[in-house]
Amino acid sequence: MQLFLQILLVITSLLLVLLVLLHRAKGGGLSSLFGGGMQSSLSGSSVAEKNLDRLTLFVGAVWTICIVGLGLLMKVA
Repeated sequence: MQLFLQILLVITSLLLVLLVLLHRAKGGGLSSLFGGGMQSSLSGSSVAEKNLDRLTLFVGAVWTICIVGLGLLMKVA
């Protein structure tokens, strides 16, 4: 179980870094390299940006659960 959580922690850590870098910032961010820098005439977030937010929150929650799970396993062992 501990090995599974450690592997999941590494995967989610890398994925979380990638997802955060893909977010659009005020200046455009890394997402502008992949075509995300196109300014639309509509105000508000696009569907892709909302889905990216949801995915980032989900991966962040999984990462947090892995940290807590590993902490509890190390405390018991």
